Amino acid sequence: MTLIKSISGIRGTIGGMVDNNLTPIDAVKFAAAYGAWVKARFPSKKEYYVVVGRDARISGKMISSLVCNTLVGMGIHVIDLGLSTTPTVEVLVTDKKTDGGIIITASHNPKQWNALKLLNEKGEFLDAQDGNTILELAASNTLNFATVDELGTYRKDKTGIATHIKAVLALDLVDAEAIQNAHFKVVVDAVNSTGGIAIPALLDALNVETIKLYCEPNGDFPHNPEPLAENLTEISKLVKQHKADLGIVVDPDVDRLALVCEDGSMFGEEYTLVAVADYILSKEKGNTVSNLSSSRALRDVTQKHGGNYFASAVGEVNVVKKMKQENAIIGGEGNGGIIYPATHYGRDSLVGVALFLSHLAEQKMTVSELRTTYPSYFMSKNKIQLTPQLNVDAVLKAVEEKYSTEDINTIDGVKIDFETEWVHLRKSNTEPIIRVYTESTSQENANKLAERMVAEIKAIARIS
Repeated sequence: MTLIKSISGIRGTIGGMVDNNLTPIDAVKFAAAYGAWVKARFPSKKEYYVVVGRDARISGKMISSLVCNTLVGMGIHVIDLGLSTTPTVEVLVTDKKTDGGIIITASHNPKQWNALKLLNEKGEFLDAQDGNTILELAASNTLNFATVDELGTYRKDKTGIATHIKAVLALDLVDAEAIQNAHFKVVVDAVNSTGGIAIPALLDALNVETIKLYCEPNGDFPHNPEPLAENLTEISKLVKQHKADLGIVVDPDVDRLALVCEDGSMFGEEYTLVAVADYILSKEKGNTVSNLSSSRALRDVTQKHGGNYFASAVGEVNVVKKMKQENAIIGGEGNGGIIYPATHYGRDSLVGVALFLSHLAEQKMTVSELRTTYPSYFMSKNKIQLTPQLNVDAVLKAVEEKYSTEDINTIDGVKIDFETEWVHLRKSNTEPIIRVYTESTSQENANKLAERMVAEIKAIARIS
């Protein structure tokens, strides 16, 4: 059983001992710390508002109730969206002009997990400084709750997803008419979470025929909720069986988007961002950003359109920071996360779906045909278990020195760019491992590069 406290929030498994798992006491403690942070951030305000939403996890209602009532106890007015999505909460923070937001979700983790994801008044995840402040507040005994006459209020708001969809449809580059005229048929796998509410509602608004697979928001995940190929065999079969144009897969909180081609093959989670960026850049010149562990294909597409590509450290908050620095018009992560600043600075599968369908309608080709228009790269993801006593930084420094004549990036671990392939080495923040990500022009070459790097690291670290 686990409890992980980080700058982006708190996540853990339900049940067990306090401070070792995500128990009711831990949920209250961190919600109170967040409330204290909000109030300290705007000390001159007389009233404070926070938006709260949750995915469909079995524990979601319990954790949400604890969080909402704790905020009320801190003197904060709560707007509870109920069953929602991560990007919906982000959009509603700015739409309602609140002082922040909390999303009750553990993203792609299994059903025994849950988490509090914390947003600032811009609807964006907290940076390291603010996250550390909340961790310090939670560990202190200085939390000050409101008196009876200063308690906050609580109200439900069921319009969140509708408001989010309206904002997506209003985007200039979402061609609703072209999508409607294309008469697409789509299969949706929402892993029995809130994507089963949001994605079909968006598709209905776009006149897309929808076949639902696991769209009942009961939190009973029928398969591993991470949208990877090995977990998507059922939708692959259904797409072919129903002669659908494509399959759409989202994770439990709907910030990651994976696509299935009409022949049942995977479009490739890395290529969701590539395709959407290709469409955006064909309409508007500009720059792009993804993290260091994302496919080189985004760089290729960006350069094709005359833009500049930039890489950030891994993590959504780092991608957003880099996008702002470089004035990027589209960005995200290779895990299917689309960040389109025209709506908000957060990964958003609803935006991704609408933009991808606009692109597909314009191109007038099948999804598999569209996939062949992009450079083909193949990735391998591995990790090396290390002893706790080992100096991981020293190991990575040795690798950096060995490959000093290559194109090296050290903003997040060590990334080595070779002519036709790359390797990214990162240490874990929570356990003694080194993550080894590689990409090359074939799966065999990606695997060989990974095997070579793993062997070299083990030799440097003198481990078997």
